Amino acid sequence: MAEILGFDAFSPSEISEKVEKVGVVKAHLKTWQSLMLGMLAGGFIGLGALYYTLVVSDTQLSFAVSRVLGGMTFSLGLILVVVGGAELFTGNNLLVMAWAERKITTTELLRNWVLVYVANAIGAMGLAVIVYFSHHAGMNQGAVATAYVKIAAAKTALPFAEAFLKGVLCNLLVCLAVWMALAGRSVTDKVIVIVFPISAFVAAGFEHSVANMYFIPLGILLKDSVTVAGLDVSTLNWEGFAGNLLPVTLGNIFGGSVLVAAIYYIVYRFKRPAG
Repeated sequence: MAEILGFDAFSPSEISEKVEKVGVVKAHLKTWQSLMLGMLAGGFIGLGALYYTLVVSDTQLSFAVSRVLGGMTFSLGLILVVVGGAELFTGNNLLVMAWAERKITTTELLRNWVLVYVANAIGAMGLAVIVYFSHHAGMNQGAVATAYVKIAAAKTALPFAEAFLKGVLCNLLVCLAVWMALAGRSVTDKVIVIVFPISAFVAAGFEHSVANMYFIPLGILLKDSVTVAGLDVSTLNWEGFAGNLLPVTLGNIFGGSVLVAAIYYIVYRFKRPAG
């Protein structure tokens, strides 16, 4: 009866089949579709980051409350991507499952990643420019601007290895959120399963390449308007931005492609010799 009424979630094996089929569709999108949907996703993640920053700018909140509540609000970004429909580079690391099954070629996989990554950057950075000129960061007597600059400065100051590992852990959770969302049969199912993994990675301070495409450019734009005693903004520049994106992106790819897609492929899709 539960199956007839649609109350049951798809099983992990069924999810793996859906991920593979979705990967084929994504890899074969027209260029303009990948770019437009990628720009949307970049903007969506930026909106989640905007929501998060409003929360953490409130210094009256305790550390744990600020991080967890901020993480829950950041979940807006992936909810918009999954439910609204958009192309997100980090989630698309799951295309490795279709690639491993030889349903898409290496060229098609890399084409999707490059197109979507560039489009995500345009969407996220474009939103950052709009937010900057909207003077949104002046809210809470400028505390929001201060929060943006602190967040961005901390990100650009990360050592390569730390940024890489935080990128790995981030996309492990992001791809698990996407994976579990595919188990749901309703919008409510998808929203609920997205919130916990996403809020966990944000609360833990892990690194998401697309979110950083919003945070760091906006921090660069705002840094001259913020004065915080003891805050080092020497790395908060375009060189620091690139220096953060490289290890974080590589970490995101490893976390999503290897620790989620490849492992689930081996468990559910890999054809072992008989006997």
